[in-house]
Amino acid sequence: CSLQAGLAVLLKAERLFHSSYHSQAVHIRPVCRVSAGLSSLPEHPKRKSKATLSHRKGSHWFAQLPWGGFTDASCLAVSWELRQTLTVVFDFFSSGQGKKDWSLFKMFSRTLTDTCPLASQSKVYVDISPKNKEKELLEVSPPPTSVHEAIVQGDKKTYAVYDLLSPSLFNTSRSLNVQLKWKRPQDSSEMPIPTLHAQRYVGGYGLQTGQICTLIYNTHPYRAFPVILLETVPWYLRLYVHTLTIITKGKENKPS
Repeated sequence: CSLQAGLAVLLKAERLFHSSYHSQAVHIRPVCRVSAGLSSLPEHPKRKSKATLSHRKGSHWFAQLPWGGFTDASCLAVSWELRQTLTVVFDFFSSGQGKKDWSLFKMFSRTLTDTCPLASQSKVYVDISPKNKEKELLEVSPPPTSVHEAIVQGDKKTYAVYDLLSPSLFNTSRSLNVQLKWKRPQDSSEMPIPTLHAQRYVGGYGLQTGQICTLIYNTHPYRAFPVILLETVPWYLRLYVHTLTIITKGKENKPS
């Protein structure tokens, strides 16, 4: 659909590169399309399933291991999964003189006008989780097609879901401009800090003493979270892996 319909309409280059942060990634991995250990499929007489997790995606069955791979002995047919991601951060709280209101048009200078006819799913999720249990502070418009609740990092999250394939979504208007507003006058306090967050800063100077420090905080009272850290550095910066230092709770951990 390119820039004619669907979520790709929002991908306006001049707005994306004007953001505080953006990252594009392509993930390719093999997945097992047909496994001998699934009850809904005929079992192979000489093969037994070793997969510990099976679930259904769309019209295909996948048998996956916790680390994202699959067992060769139990897999009868292999497919390749392609996943493209785009992460963009807009800091309207700082650039908008402390205002927390935002909309799709403010961020991308565009709105959603139609869904891509080739897409089997096309949804927009808006985090409307209440702060300090005050549910009447946030107002999202237009009304979402559904509301979804999930547990993220030990906290209960509430999401307003806009299903672009729903016929009723574009009946009242030709375009969808999701907006989030605060009903009360907003205070000048800082935004709430997530349970798991990170900070990065540059220290030293030159190639000899220069360093990049990344601090990862987990403020949960008792729960630990697995973390995958991806560092994005300028092309002109040369990194030396042997100088990597990892410190946890004041103790140095030797990287493997």
